[in-house]
Amino acid sequence: MIGKGLAGRTALVTGTAHGIGSAIADTLQDEGATVHRVDKADVDLSDSAAVRDYLAQLPPIDVLVNNAGGVVGQTHVPIDEVTDEAWDAVLDANLRSAFNCTRAVATAMKRNRWGRIVNISSGAGRSVSLTGIQAYTTAKAAQIGFTRQMAHELGPYGITVNCIAPGFVLSNPTTEKQWQSYGEDGQAALVEGIALRRLGSAQDIADGVRYFTSELAGWVTGQTISIDGGHALF
Repeated sequence: MIGKGLAGRTALVTGTAHGIGSAIADTLQDEGATVHRVDKADVDLSDSAAVRDYLAQLPPIDVLVNNAGGVVGQTHVPIDEVTDEAWDAVLDANLRSAFNCTRAVATAMKRNRWGRIVNISSGAGRSVSLTGIQAYTTAKAAQIGFTRQMAHELGPYGITVNCIAPGFVLSNPTTEKQWQSYGEDGQAALVEGIALRRLGSAQDIADGVRYFTSELAGWVTGQTISIDGGHALF
C-alpha cells in the first residue's frame, strides 16, 4: 500500500457497478480520497448536459477515473452488418463518456493547478478485440489517443493524464459470459498466452490507478501501461 497520499482529495470514478470500477473506487478511498461513484444507472455519461448537472452537485474533482464503457451487450457481427446505432452505442459508452467527464472536470483542475486523470482503455485498444467488436477496439484505441492529447494540453496546469490497457479480467457478468464461451480448450489457450499464466483481477487494475494517482507518478503523463500479465509484449 502506497499510503494516504490522496487525503483531502475528491475523486470521481465512473462505471462502478461492479468489477474493475468498484475495485478502483475502493482503492482510492483506501488512499484517503473522498470518492464519488457513478454508473449508467445514476447518470447517462454520454449526455453532456446530464454530466454537467451531476458534477454541479459535487465538490471540485481532483481525481477522475474514466472507467465506464464496455461492449453494451453486443457480440461480433460482420462489418457489413454493423448498424449505425450499434456503432454509436459503443463509442458513446466508452469514448464520449470519457470526453464528457474530462471536459467537465478540467476547469476546476486547471484553476487548482493539480489533477489526476486515468482512462481505462483495453488490450483491444492496442491490438484487436477478442470478441471481434469493431467499435469497441476503435473506441479503446481512441481513448489512448485522447490520453496523449490531454496530457499535452493539461500538463502545463499540473494535471497528469494516463491510461491503463487491461488484459482479460474476469470481473463482471459480461467477462464471465465471454470466458464461458471459450470452453475448456479456449480458456487454456488464453491463459497459455499470458506470461504469468493467470487471468487478471480487478485489484490488479486498481493498483495501476493507485500508482498513476500517487505522487510517485508526479512526473508521469501521457502514458499507456498494459496490465495484462504479459499478454501483450511490445
